Amino acid sequence: MTTPTELATTIADAPYACDSEALIELLASTKVGLSKTEAAARLAQFGPNTLPSAKPVPAWRRLLKQTQNMMIYVLAGSMLISLGLQHFIDAGVIFAVIVTNTLVGFFQEGKAENALRAIMSMTKTQCLVMRDGELLSLNGAQLVPGDVVMLQAGDKVPADLRIIKSKDLYCDESSLTGESLPGAKSVVAVAADTPLAERSCMAYMGTLVSRGSAHGLVCLTGAKTEIGKVSTMVDKITTEPTLLQNQIEQFAKRLTIVIIIAAVITIAIGMGLYQYDIGTMFQAAIAIAVAAIPEGLPAVVTIVLAVGVQRMASKNALMRRLPSVEVLGSVDIICTDKTGTLTANAMTARRVVSAHHNFHIHGEGYDPEGEIHSNDTDTSAQHGAFLNQAAIVALLCNDSSIQPPNLDNTDWSVSGDPTEAALLVFALKHDLVKEQIQREWPRVDEIPFSSDARYMATLHHNHDGQRLIAVKGAPDRIIEFCDHQFGPQGSEPLDSKYWQAQMDDLASQGMRVLALAYRDDIDSQSLNHQHVEQHLTLLALIGLNDPPRAGVSESIQQCYSAGIQIKMITGDNPITALAIAKELGMNADEVMTGAELDQQSPEQLADSAERCHVFARTSPANKLQLVNALRARNHTVAMTGDGVNDAPALRQADIGVAMGKKGTDAARDAADFVLTDDNFSTITHAVAEGRSVYDNIVKAIIFILPTSLAESLVILAAILLGQLLPITPAQVIWVNTITAITLALTLAFERAENDIMLRPPRSSQQPLITLALLWRTAFVGVGAAAIIFALFRYYLAQGASVEMARTVAVNALVMIEALYLLNCRFLRRSIFSLSLFKGAMPSLLGILAVAILQLGFSYWSVSQSIFDLADLALHDWLIITLAASPLILLVELEKVVLQHWYSASPSPQ
Repeated sequence: MTTPTELATTIADAPYACDSEALIELLASTKVGLSKTEAAARLAQFGPNTLPSAKPVPAWRRLLKQTQNMMIYVLAGSMLISLGLQHFIDAGVIFAVIVTNTLVGFFQEGKAENALRAIMSMTKTQCLVMRDGELLSLNGAQLVPGDVVMLQAGDKVPADLRIIKSKDLYCDESSLTGESLPGAKSVVAVAADTPLAERSCMAYMGTLVSRGSAHGLVCLTGAKTEIGKVSTMVDKITTEPTLLQNQIEQFAKRLTIVIIIAAVITIAIGMGLYQYDIGTMFQAAIAIAVAAIPEGLPAVVTIVLAVGVQRMASKNALMRRLPSVEVLGSVDIICTDKTGTLTANAMTARRVVSAHHNFHIHGEGYDPEGEIHSNDTDTSAQHGAFLNQAAIVALLCNDSSIQPPNLDNTDWSVSGDPTEAALLVFALKHDLVKEQIQREWPRVDEIPFSSDARYMATLHHNHDGQRLIAVKGAPDRIIEFCDHQFGPQGSEPLDSKYWQAQMDDLASQGMRVLALAYRDDIDSQSLNHQHVEQHLTLLALIGLNDPPRAGVSESIQQCYSAGIQIKMITGDNPITALAIAKELGMNADEVMTGAELDQQSPEQLADSAERCHVFARTSPANKLQLVNALRARNHTVAMTGDGVNDAPALRQADIGVAMGKKGTDAARDAADFVLTDDNFSTITHAVAEGRSVYDNIVKAIIFILPTSLAESLVILAAILLGQLLPITPAQVIWVNTITAITLALTLAFERAENDIMLRPPRSSQQPLITLALLWRTAFVGVGAAAIIFALFRYYLAQGASVEMARTVAVNALVMIEALYLLNCRFLRRSIFSLSLFKGAMPSLLGILAVAILQLGFSYWSVSQSIFDLADLALHDWLIITLAASPLILLVELEKVVLQHWYSASPSPQ
């Protein structure tokens, strides 16, 4: 006999394995529920039946978070040093950069959060509860263990319930289990090791009653429910910095070390060789630091990310966390849920089998647009007669209805059982008019579907006095009642072997199979089981499933071309999962179940995660295990999903992708970005945008670093040679913050290069600063420094004032940057082609803006007094242009040489 302790453990771990009578007794309840007094006491004891929700991040904390990176710390340090040296202009410009960088990130994250909250709708669940023998309508938050809840079609299950009484109850649990079909419920206990999707005596919080009615005993509430366990699992997962964030942080640290070393060496050499005093050398060291720090880089990177977010939003992808944009560019595995992600989450009639032919039904979801085609070339009239009769039976033996898109719903929606709705859509695709057929054949009587009979039947008559019984149900059951089948010449003897073979074929394709039959020789005004269970004529078998979304197959092939693997991880049954995977063209030749994964060691699990591409009957824990196993093998993993069961894996993955329309709040809250059109195909556009974002960040870095190096080398060379500085620290700040940012910013708007989705993904092991990027930095930096230093010395040698020589030097630096910007528009391709003019407007506008700013900088009297400048003549500009131009040709020559070395590299170098 089961002890109370054992029963208590059973309630917590497996109430579905316990007899309902024992559960009622243990919970000190009755079949008619609790008293109001007892319910109030238990509410105080157990708390409200709600899930814990994370508090919104305060605006001040979100603002503070934007400043927590090494580059900002370096900038802040430079600002404080500038203030200490009373270089107030320098300090003011650096402060403006810090503020700009912080505010851009702050407002972008706030905008994404606000848009997401607009998508998420939090509704209170009302339910019917027995209290003191009365049926009350209460808020679901007031439920306590021991309550008895009444369920009926259309209700949202308010807690984890043990079914104690059922009448043909079916629940749609797709959001929790991934099972695409509503599951039948009963009062019979199941084994303790039964998978979540097969616990037929339980109704779980957050799922939907699609048909029937029941009484359910509340076993678990709030965080202890299945959906609560998922919520707890999600809360334990912390969001890690992205690869790009880590790389920029490491770059900033290393750059800081290099700057300190360079400053120390400069002070030592200056004091040792030239006997400069400590104050002078300290100022020189600060000048090198100011020149070496790429002040504009944090702002430019943030703006590149923000532009990527805006582009994604225009393509139905709402990014919730700004740094995650770039992660998409390095994704090499997409783990995707099936139901509602790859498929429409709308039961659809796909195949119709007659006595001699097979028909394919085209179209998606509940939209009645679609054609019906035979699998042969025979277009005889009997096709039309058969389809007409089958469509009439499907429409008449049906209680569902469909509604067209409206302001609240952009898709066709259904009222009633999804399977019946699929049959109705089949009839409408055959061009039947529902109201007309119902007028011609009004319903006289019916036998509702029941789990015992496993069929539904309706009796109709027309105005000529003819009677018709329309029947649908389980094919093995219906065939028992048939002695004829509908053939080319009308009724003919039933071929049972043929129909069995067709049933097996449809089932092997992962389809749910229904049979349609009729009888027209009855003369009765009422209908009973005896009328149905004999002398039927079998019309057709209907194969139904949740079809793939339009365009998903093409998107999967595009991912394969881009070097991205696709792995389906679903709670649905293995046969259906594998059939859909093959239909989508996935690389799928086997399927593994969650039960099989649970029996494997961590190493075996990692091997299975690598090898297999379809996983079925998986739990939320299984999905989390697979994501972790793939990430442990150095894969960059994106996880897509729409259900509560997807939330932990969405949070754990490198990039989580949730569905915005049909997705659950839990999935959207756990994800990094949300597809507002629920279309898997949008992911491929987002991946391309992510790759483009990374490309543009690299272009910005490859543009900014040589400039900083050139400035540092000019100052360092002057100090080491005991010469005057060709460019002052104030002039360096001007170039770095005004001209460099203006020019680098234009790279944020560069279009994706043509081959961006033909490259393999960027390896997670690839550093941000590659050898090729270091070479380009050194090549351009040294070349630019040589040109600037040479021009400065030349003008001094010609007798020009120091102010004149420095004006030439600083304008030469800006001219080199403007020309070099054109080199940076393409990482590998030559600019000497027609492609240079495609999408060139941002760069041209940036160069024009810098030209105007630089003219004002050089000739405005206030600017001249602040920055120690002098007027330039026209021939001076000609000399500057001629001196700066060769560098653009040398960079293009460098591209040609290096292209032979890394043309097969997986990512931009």
